[in-house]
Amino acid sequence: MSDRSPLVKCLVWDLDNTLWRGTLLEDGQVSLVPGVREVVRALDERGILQSVASKNDHDLAWARLTELGLAEYFLYPQINWGPKSVSVTRIAAELKFALGTVAFIDDQPAERAEVAFGAPAVRCYDAGLVGTLPGLAEFSPAVVTVDAARRRQMYQASFRREAAKESFAGPDEEFLRSLELQMVIKRADEVDLSRVEELTLRTSQMNATGVHYGDAVLRELLADPGHEVLTVMLADRFGPHGAVGVMLLQCLPGVWHLKLLATSCRVVSFGAGAVILNWLIDQAARAGAHLAADFRPTERNRMMDIAYRFAGFAVAECGCLAALPARDPGSGIQCLHLTAEPRSAPTTMTLTSPDLAASHTPARTSPAH
Repeated sequence: MSDRSPLVKCLVWDLDNTLWRGTLLEDGQVSLVPGVREVVRALDERGILQSVASKNDHDLAWARLTELGLAEYFLYPQINWGPKSVSVTRIAAELKFALGTVAFIDDQPAERAEVAFGAPAVRCYDAGLVGTLPGLAEFSPAVVTVDAARRRQMYQASFRREAAKESFAGPDEEFLRSLELQMVIKRADEVDLSRVEELTLRTSQMNATGVHYGDAVLRELLADPGHEVLTVMLADRFGPHGAVGVMLLQCLPGVWHLKLLATSCRVVSFGAGAVILNWLIDQAARAGAHLAADFRPTERNRMMDIAYRFAGFAVAECGCLAALPARDPGSGIQCLHLTAEPRSAPTTMTLTSPDLAASHTPARTSPAH
């Protein structure tokens, strides 16, 4: 594999003679391949999700995984007698991952060939390479954030959340209230920088510009009193959603320039984007500032376009825009404008946030006597 291969987001394991030694239907007390437990844990700590695609009796296999203390590590396991390419594809679809970010490991060349034919973007590995996986570039993210290290737990919390939604009979707004959602918007610090960078890289559907801000640029913005680097965290009674949004904001007299807004697509259904934008608009209104937001339309970020338009942003001429830095006409980035007016607090979640208005309201000089 090239060092430039995309990082693996999910590794799908075969069971017989791959995860454990022997065949379960012949030996009910199969034991783990030496070193497998350590590999599973190492990948989990790096935020790489894991699953199973095995031709086996489901109940027997899952019982044995539970006995071995590994069942909790595997999401959407596919233990059946169908083609493994179908199982791997189903796992990727459930996790909403592109097949090019999924890997499959199996001891049988015929099974690897079947997956390679049925899902050619999936990377296949021989079971003999199990112990080497943590050392490969595609399994080695440069930075492991707090959220990455608990990615599996966040997915498992989402399963419980979805089950609760399916059984809830009332209106959607009442369900959101039942979740006891808590949003925290905070000024980023150095510990948050890796989360911010990760969000700008991983998020495309709800990314206003698609611009990646690296560590060095983010540190410069953190040190600039005219800029705000803000992170958004979300949690509910089922557990944390982790870092779900980032804002890069330049606060100029009379106009606040929203250079980037990126939110995780997994919290769209909770109305997180609208809550963030309404909060920012209310803060700007209190500071007496207009808002100008950078937006570059792509095939994937139409939901972000809708969020901006629904909040009231539009392409419009205003004298405040003269204060913004010159724009590269070849960048494809539009400037959306909004005259900020006070907005109400959210009704479906509690919000904790800094007072940007107090920090960026222009000082008023007293009239001369």
